[in-house]
Formats: sequence, structure tokens, C-alpha cells
Amino acid sequence: MARSLPTLNEDNRRWWILATMTGSLSMILIDQTVVAVALPTIQADLAVSTIGLQWVVNAYLLTLAAFVALGGRVGDLIGNDRAFRLGAAIFVLASAACGFAESEAWIISARAVQGLGAALLTPATGALVANAFGAEERGRAMGIYAGVSMVFLALGPLIGGLLTDLVSWRAVFFVNLPVGIALLLAARVTLPDTPPRPGRVDWGGVPLIVLSLSCLVLGLMQSRAWGWDSPATIGLLVAAAVLLPATILWELSRREPLVELRLFRSANFTADGIVLAAVQFAMTGVAVLGAVWVQDVLGFTAIEAGLSLLPLTLPILLIAPRAGALYDRIGPRGPVTLGCGLGALALVWVAAVLHHRDYDWLVPGYVVMGIGLGVMMTPANTDAMNAVEPQLRAQASALLQTIRQVGATLGVAVMGTIVAHRQSARIGDVFEQRYGFPPRDVQQIEHAMNGVASSGATDRGLPADILKLISPLLDAVTGAVASAFAVAAVVLALAAIVAVLVLRKRPATDAEPVPSAAPPA
Repeated sequence: MARSLPTLNEDNRRWWILATMTGSLSMILIDQTVVAVALPTIQADLAVSTIGLQWVVNAYLLTLAAFVALGGRVGDLIGNDRAFRLGAAIFVLASAACGFAESEAWIISARAVQGLGAALLTPATGALVANAFGAEERGRAMGIYAGVSMVFLALGPLIGGLLTDLVSWRAVFFVNLPVGIALLLAARVTLPDTPPRPGRVDWGGVPLIVLSLSCLVLGLMQSRAWGWDSPATIGLLVAAAVLLPATILWELSRREPLVELRLFRSANFTADGIVLAAVQFAMTGVAVLGAVWVQDVLGFTAIEAGLSLLPLTLPILLIAPRAGALYDRIGPRGPVTLGCGLGALALVWVAAVLHHRDYDWLVPGYVVMGIGLGVMMTPANTDAMNAVEPQLRAQASALLQTIRQVGATLGVAVMGTIVAHRQSARIGDVFEQRYGFPPRDVQQIEHAMNGVASSGATDRGLPADILKLISPLLDAVTGAVASAFAVAAVVLALAAIVAVLVLRKRPATDAEPVPSAAPPA
């Protein structure tokens, strides 16, 4: 006898909500990385400039980071279910606009609107999942929610490569239409009506938060292209250094702030935020640099580069839901400390064996790092949401996403800068040892070396005497990437120290008072 399809009822509604919200967050996160391997095709088809190509990626990330706090407040005021539907509709329409783009300005503008839709969606998804489950099941649910979506974040380059090669770069955006519409239909059936909280938007805080985060994120994003010592980078970071304290003072003085910074009065929420920022720093930097390294040094194709991250992503998918159940039993300190420690050790291994220039040496490190991230990510997310009152979870989710976005941006900026400086210095050393003088133009050599492994080093326009230096030059690139991985290991080790010193041993319950929720007198 054929088994009947599962039906929605009040006993299983929470699991339907979880499936819908997990799919939604996966769609949001995958759009951060899926477009990466399609960029050369987009550039050729739309005649996009080099700077414009960067902004096809950055426009999405910048608006998401700058407006996600506002998205959390909107969820409070109109109800998380309505904020979800509004954000999903904007995201789907913007995805269609990206797919139909015919110019550089068109696709960059559409990507910015996509980020705005994601900023409304993201806080609502976290709050709806956390509020759908009781404290005894929340860890398991958040494990599925966070683990599955993070896997899709890492699989973005692979999926983007497949769609671009087999269909078109436009399919990278058009695929969001059926997925987004299906999620909207599912939300219409599964989501309960969330009553809006009475209040108003702190319109004075909106420009402060958007400008301060925009200056910080943009300065970090462009630091590698412009240079840390360029007037534009320095100006943006100085502006952020002035605006961020002003924003904090303004928000703390409001009775109804746009961002509830008093959440940081909870030691656990603060520690969880630091840990999640550190994990995002390491994982984003490793995913980006690792995918570039296997292409430039080992000669992998874009699809092979995406596949190369599977040993990192699959353990997260398998372990994260079980780590949520572990949190329900023993609390956050043990899993978070262990996970960060494993991640740090794994990165030490990868940095140490990278000089072999053999992918097989990386696999054990990637697997251990994936296990570590799977063990700690869910407990940290769940504990942070448990540390606040249910009515503040949309704001807590928004604040955590802001922290994670800044952590990811820092990871790419800092690790990319380390690679750029170390690579230039090592290439200079190679020339000094070979010829007794430094190269005239290091950047020209670096540009010519991109993809040199896959091309056989014969058609890159390099002089014959330089071709003899290919192996030591690839060693220089590898050593620079290894240095960046070592820095990521230190960041995760520091996160482990924060976890063991600050996080509690037992899980929180909804009944516990939360000091961060108290309004100002």
C-alpha cells in the first residue's frame, strides 16, 4: 500500500515552519557565493567593468549588512510572518531583475535590491524558528536551520558553476523564482499570524546605522583593491570609527531603539556573537581563498573547485542537527569550545601541509574543520536566541546576522590582505634569489600567474626565463595562503578561549529573566 503524503496539522506545524525557514535562509546565503564563478561570463556578456564586477557581489552583501538591523525592527512592528512575506517578494522580484539585466548599472542595482529583500527575510526566519519550538527542542531545530543553510553557502560556487556551464549565467538568478515562489506558498500555509508589537521605527537611528555599517563594510570590502593606505579606505574606516560610537550612544538613549543593544548585557549573547563572528571570519576566508588556490595552483576548474569544499561542508550537514540535540542536553560551553578548538587545529594542519600542493593533504583538515563547525555552530546560534526574550528574537536574529556579516567581510578583507602582501614579498624574494634584484612589476606577474596551473604555463604571456620560475612562484602563492589560514586558526583559538571562559554549562530556558530586555528609565 502506498504511503500517504505528510499533511500539515497543529502537531507538526513547527516542523513545516522549520523546513520553510531553512529553505529561505539557504536561498539567502547561497546568493552570497553562487554568483562568484559566473562573474567572467557576466562580464563578457554585459561588458561589465572590473570595478563593476566587484559590485555585482558587493552590492548584495553591503545592503544586507547595512539594513538587516532595520529588517529585525520591521519584523517587530508588522509581525515576523508579514516581514518574511514582504522580504521574500522583494527578493524574488529582484532576482528576476538580475536575470533580465542588460547593463552593468541594471544588474548592480538589482543586486542591491536583492540584499534589501534578504535583510527583511533573515531576522524573520530566525525568530520564527526559535519561537515555533519549545526550549527542549529548539537546539535540534536550530541545528537543522543553521547547518543546512551553511552547507548551501559553501556549495554556492559549485551550484553557480553548474548552472553557468550547463544553462546560462542568468539561471543563477532565475532559479530563485520557482524556489522563492514555492517558499512563499509554503509560508502562506504554515506560518501562524504573528501579532505586531506596538511601537515605532527609530527613524533617527536609521541613517546612523546604515551609514556607519556601510562605511565599515565598504571600507573592509575595498581595502584589498584600494589598499589599506589609500585615502578612500582610510576615510571610510575613520568615518565608521566616528559613526559607530555615535550610533551606539543614540540607540542606548532611545526608549524604542532600532537595534536593542542592551542584548549585549547578556554575557552569553555577547560571547555567542563573538564566536559566530570568528567562525564566519574563518569559514568565509577559507572558502574563498581555498577555491581560488585550487584553481590557480592546482589547476582545478570552477566546478572542481566547488566540489573541493565538500569535505568541509558535508560534516556540517551531518553533525549540526545532532549538535543541536547535544546543546539541549548539556548546554553551550562544551560543544562551542570543542568545535572552535577543532576548527583551529584543522586550520593549523591545512596551513602546515599546503606546501605539498596536493589536494589530498587538505582533505583531513577540511573534514576536521567541518566537524568542528558542525559541533559548535548550532549551540552558539541556539544559545544566543535562548538568551533573549521571545518578543526580542527578531532583533536578536538581526543583530547576530549583522555581526556575522561583518565577521565574513573582515575575514575576506584581512585574509585577502595578508595573502596580497605575503605573496608580493615572497615573489620579490624569488626574484632576488634568482637574479639579485626585485621584479619591476609584481602585480603584472601575479596577474599573469592566475590560472597558470590549468593553462600549463605556456600561454600566459610570461617570458621564457620567468617560466623557469613557475614552481617557486607557485610556492610563493601557497606560502601566502598558508599564512592567511594560520591567522584564521588564531581567530578560532581565541573564540574557543572566549567560549570556555564566558559561556554557561547548561542550556537556557524561556523562563529565565533576560537583563538585556529592560527598557531605559
